[in-house]
Amino acid sequence: MLDFWKKEEPKQEDDDDPVTKLMKQTGCLDLHHQVQYCIAERKDWRLCQEEVKKFRSCMDAYNARRKESLK
Repeated sequence: MLDFWKKEEPKQEDDDDPVTKLMKQTGCLDLHHQVQYCIAERKDWRLCQEEVKKFRSCMDAYNARRKESLK
């Protein structure tokens, strides 16, 4: 019998965002947030090159691991 009175677990906000889901899978979510924060603070992505380089390096490493696992 279904329990219609049972409250459904609230979803975490992150679960609704497909970008967040993908970034969690890559292991680069924190670096992604650092890039977003820097751009929001400085209003110019060109001033965030250090953060962008770290994020890109993380994504390159993820893509290399993924490519290797598909062989």
